[in-house]
Amino acid sequence: MTIAPPAAASPTHQFIGLPLAESGSDPHALTAPGVSLALPPDLLEQVRGRVRLLAGLFLFGFGVDLALFLGAWVYVRVTGTPLPEGSFQSRQVQWVNVGAVLASAGLWWAARRQRVSPSRLHALGLVYEVAICFAISMVTFWQEYLSTGRLPNRTWVPAVVIMFPLVMPGPPRRMLVAAGLAAATSPLSLLLLDRVGLVWVSDPWAYFQASFGPAVSVGFAYLAAGVVYGLGREVARAREMGSYQLGALLGRGGMGEVYRATHRMLARPAAIKLIRPEMLGAADGEEARLAVHRFRREAEAAASLRSPHTVELYDFGITEDRTLYFVMELLDGMDLETLVRSKGPLPAARVIHILRQVCESLEEAHARGLVHRDIKPANIHIGRLGLRHDFVKVLDFGLVKSVAAGPAGQSHPTGAGFAAGTPAYMAPEAALGEPLDGRADLYALGCVGYYLLTGHVVFEGDHGLQVIARHLRESPVPPSQRTELPVPPALERVILACLAKAPADRPPSAAALAASLALVPAEPWGEAQAQAWWRAHRAAS
Repeated sequence: MTIAPPAAASPTHQFIGLPLAESGSDPHALTAPGVSLALPPDLLEQVRGRVRLLAGLFLFGFGVDLALFLGAWVYVRVTGTPLPEGSFQSRQVQWVNVGAVLASAGLWWAARRQRVSPSRLHALGLVYEVAICFAISMVTFWQEYLSTGRLPNRTWVPAVVIMFPLVMPGPPRRMLVAAGLAAATSPLSLLLLDRVGLVWVSDPWAYFQASFGPAVSVGFAYLAAGVVYGLGREVARAREMGSYQLGALLGRGGMGEVYRATHRMLARPAAIKLIRPEMLGAADGEEARLAVHRFRREAEAAASLRSPHTVELYDFGITEDRTLYFVMELLDGMDLETLVRSKGPLPAARVIHILRQVCESLEEAHARGLVHRDIKPANIHIGRLGLRHDFVKVLDFGLVKSVAAGPAGQSHPTGAGFAAGTPAYMAPEAALGEPLDGRADLYALGCVGYYLLTGHVVFEGDHGLQVIARHLRESPVPPSQRTELPVPPALERVILACLAKAPADRPPSAAALAASLALVPAEPWGEAQAQAWWRAHRAAS
């Protein structure tokens, strides 16, 4: 049940260990006013990479033409050797190439900026389509006329008009307007060159030749946009999960994806995690059926948890293709791993405040016979709930294991792509495949407390097996020796007790651990301190 969070997580919103906007963009920016979104928002998010691809392609093309001209110019200046007659006849055309290069570079740069929403970037891409077709027409007609004295029969404009709706999809009508304007640049550029005296159009038939190919390409572009639009509508219908409609892709982990979602009747925001059956150890159809059965049984158990410090499970279900999904609350804040990576180790009082809330969540789960098995900083969320700050939510309770599940074959197996925990936070008995109870979660919570105090995991290694081996054999270095912040001796003893190799040497329950933490003398950390911290850091952001 390990879900590795992306390297760069959003410090503002997070859900079940994955960032709310993996790309760093605001999900609400996907629905900017005045922009019609015919495709699912996460598909529209792909516009960023596709616009960058198109801009880079034309930047290279126009740049090569410009570079060849500059190279020839430098060659003449350095060697004094004249080039063949007519080699410099296109030097005036290079100003068009310069403009196209600047426009392409500007769009490529804008596509890299996360502040530019995908919808706005899509509009810029269509404006760019018209501009680049105008540049292609100008360069083709002007350069050919200067070189040969004749006008070309065709340009690359039709290919560009057809390419844009395929690479950068959008609503058919919108793409039709852009394609029509782009196609019109071919005869218009010829007319402009004729009017200013740069070329001479002796035969009106040239305007027909300049218009026919681009006009035909507009029809193909509209058909292409319609096909992509239809596929997008089918994808949108397929992404309806129960009473929820999927929206923006929030994050992606080892077991599946997380999407923003909205209840179709209540308009309540939520987050949906999709899990493929094979990630639960299903290698064939029969195992997939058993995995789905286990999923339903254990999801029902997870849905019964009512602790305010456990992420709320709204709904769960199975699609026709046996994709499993959880519908959970959407949270405001960040996970503990993101917090420590961005802000450094936490003061002892705040660590105690956090761990006690986690204990409340675990105590209820353990009382119901459920073991989380993947307690780690990325699965513990901290943020704001109502008027309360530093409010903790334990995540990923949808993949717990029941201690009463029976033989190993009747519970979640550990197969390819699926591990019962994360090596840096795995209890020795979990690594050895021995029976687990709630004390395995307390070991992991001790590792979490160690990480919060020091900014380091208990044991480090080059790979997971090495880390697990150290958990099995080595004694941890006391956290006070790995941080410059003061660590109360009583808190250190509690953390090291959680890290005992034998389950019997650890606190007997989450409630007992919370009681021990409450007795640790430390500076107060409550709502006033938490609110001041969040206000300061949100302002700094």
